[in-house]
Amino acid sequence: MSKFLLEARELCKDFPAGRGKCLHAVSEVSLQIREGEILGLVGESGCGKSTLGRTLIRLLQPTSGELRFRGENITKLKEKDFRPYRRQMQLIFQDPYASLDPRMDVRALIAEPLQTYRVCATAQQTTERVLELMEAVGLQGEFLHRYPHQFSGGQRQRIGIARAIALDPALIVCDEPVSALDVSVQNQILNLLKELRERKHLTYLFISHDLSVVRFLADRVCVMFLGRVCEIGPTEPLYAKPLHPYTRFLLSAVPKSDPHARDEEVMLLSGEIPSPIDLPSGCPFHTRCPYANERCRREIPALRPFGERAVACHRAEELSNVVS
Repeated sequence: MSKFLLEARELCKDFPAGRGKCLHAVSEVSLQIREGEILGLVGESGCGKSTLGRTLIRLLQPTSGELRFRGENITKLKEKDFRPYRRQMQLIFQDPYASLDPRMDVRALIAEPLQTYRVCATAQQTTERVLELMEAVGLQGEFLHRYPHQFSGGQRQRIGIARAIALDPALIVCDEPVSALDVSVQNQILNLLKELRERKHLTYLFISHDLSVVRFLADRVCVMFLGRVCEIGPTEPLYAKPLHPYTRFLLSAVPKSDPHARDEEVMLLSGEIPSPIDLPSGCPFHTRCPYANERCRREIPALRPFGERAVACHRAEELSNVVS
């Protein structure tokens, strides 16, 4: 039995871009998700976060690489053989309204996965299980026959969470689940996710562009740029002293709560943003990195151990005293 719940090894996902070209959404990503942890996945829009999340649970088939779930290779399993694993991996979507069928009431929405996997023997048992799930996510039983348009954004996301936990999965990919919600509602949903994690021993891959939310929730953080992992490690050390230049720029852009710190100079990225269809040679970040040298321009850096972390930067050790 593997000590990791899910492992990705050299995972790639490409999409056809016409004229014989490919969009390289995920490139040679290797990471591990431990049982019971929350791994935050961050990076700017278009860096491949959502594509990676969907590829890890095989909603998208990898172009190459390997996926292992509790040590078992699930990369190329046929649908019939993959079905037991599918039950163990669920997804919470970013937009709770778009992800819910407006023609189905709450009972039907939450019951759908139960019926797909024939969890309950009778309609009465299904209704009872749906009511249990509604209570678990803070929805009143009297809402059983209401439709999505009759709920607020936060309530709709609770319905989505109830669907995700209905089959008692081991891993849930949370794809920016609070980005469309008001700040006060965000806090409620984040606290609910933390509570469910403890109560049901869940593991989360939490995808977000909000670094403050990730710091609140995640045990470890994985930073992506242009389809590749830049840095991965425990949350607080990574936030306190980022080792990859891109991580440093991301954290520099976070608004400061301390009014005395707001006058500090914010680091701005310059240079050209590479295209995922026509990637530059060498490190994908070198066109924007002020520390890039000739090696960075010609050689892709490997993700290598650096204490508790792993960093994909040729100059990580040299810059560890500079990038703080």
